[in-house]
Amino acid sequence: MISRASGILLPVTSLPSRYGIGCFDRAAYEFIDWLARAGQHIWQILPIGPTGYGDSPYQAFSTFAGNPYFISLDELIEAGWLSEEECKEALPDTDPRHVDYALQYEQRMALLRKAFERSDLCQTPQFDAFQKENADWLEDYALFMAIKNARFGQDWTGWEPELSMREPAAIEAARKQYEQDILFYEFLQCLFFDQLQRLLAYAHSKEVYLIGDIPIYVAPDSADAWADPQLFQLDEHHRATDISGCPPDAFAADGQLWGNPLYRWEVHEATGFDWWIRRIRHCFKTCDILRIDHFRGFDEYYSIPAGSKTAAAGHWEKGPGMKLFIALQQALGEGEIIAEDLGYVTDSVRQLVADSGYAGMKVLEFAFDSRDTGSARDYLPHNYPVNAVAYTGTHDNAPLEGWLSEITEEEKDKARRYICSDAADEQLYWPLVCAVLRSPARLAVIPMQDYLGYGNEARINQPSTMGKNWRWRLLPGECSPELAEKICSAAILYGRKEEA
Repeated sequence: MISRASGILLPVTSLPSRYGIGCFDRAAYEFIDWLARAGQHIWQILPIGPTGYGDSPYQAFSTFAGNPYFISLDELIEAGWLSEEECKEALPDTDPRHVDYALQYEQRMALLRKAFERSDLCQTPQFDAFQKENADWLEDYALFMAIKNARFGQDWTGWEPELSMREPAAIEAARKQYEQDILFYEFLQCLFFDQLQRLLAYAHSKEVYLIGDIPIYVAPDSADAWADPQLFQLDEHHRATDISGCPPDAFAADGQLWGNPLYRWEVHEATGFDWWIRRIRHCFKTCDILRIDHFRGFDEYYSIPAGSKTAAAGHWEKGPGMKLFIALQQALGEGEIIAEDLGYVTDSVRQLVADSGYAGMKVLEFAFDSRDTGSARDYLPHNYPVNAVAYTGTHDNAPLEGWLSEITEEEKDKARRYICSDAADEQLYWPLVCAVLRSPARLAVIPMQDYLGYGNEARINQPSTMGKNWRWRLLPGECSPELAEKICSAAILYGRKEEA
């Protein structure tokens, strides 16, 4: 378990990589070097699954697979499978500040297909070993993607009934019909995990550790729901009966309608939570610490009838509670997990976090924002427990500078008094960051935008909206030596890094 330390939240997509999106290329290694110079021991990367419609990593085609966009094209050029000219022509980086997902979908996948056709990777012992080690999810995922691709991305519930219902004869026929496409998607996963493992090893050599992230639920259009429908609240036609979301609050008058299929927890319990054990074991191959989103759903989950237009018609149901985490701990040992326990937290949720021993989350913005449904007192930095991860805000919040422009003058005045600052609004971000760093929380993670002092133009995600999320990127040079020195000095001052 990492003792007192600090780090930075930055999704992989936000790296200033070539070819339009952050990936596991030189920019990722340079960012790790920069983190080490800045005295940071943590990089929180957010979910890394293959994204679908809406481009959200919290709605991935698989909870086990990796995002092919993260595969370094430079490595494929070095291998002789692609040329630099092909990559530059297909993916001109005309807007280095924002990801163009449509271009990535149309052009990057075509480049990866060329690399597959020119590669001999699938004839190697490395590939055979990867297939065997990951057979429990890889075969279904690759078949799922092959069928989906042949149907122009159609949701699996709209496929021919014999395929959507996984009739054995139809599945076997599809495996033969799409043999090469299946191999292509397995090829991509082999590349992805090989590159990620090497990046992880490099981070460890610099004493930098990765916080991974998974949503509590799987996407409705996912290989997980298609391959294991018995684990979810689906009807006899494999369509959702009830879906996920959260009730109305000050941020969303109609609540949030997420649309994920809910779990049949009684089925999971009857199997000894085998699917969850496999899921979490797999996650710890890709990161050192795992954040589980919407931890409250394990205590009670919000159930909304499928077909509802808003989340207002939902109700709460009991989740698995400690039975799940006891099973995980018995099977996997004491892996370090962060429980995302934000929002309206009940006493039973607090008890579940305490019983699990996992670190909870504390967000500075919630201490001063009357729109938040939790207790403001709990989010004042001096009240943070040691076993917590402290943030200024998360990827779902506005950057500090944007947030300061949204709250009331009274709320802003309270924040000023708390940090003993009469600085101008545009200078308040640094003392607010320092308030989090000096808190008792064992880990402090600051979004990159808050170290740069950026506003809402740099926001990563705004829940319940689509079209502008997950697009923001760093520009080359923004992670400057001067900023690294400033951050390192603060880490030393607040006991999150030892002096050299």
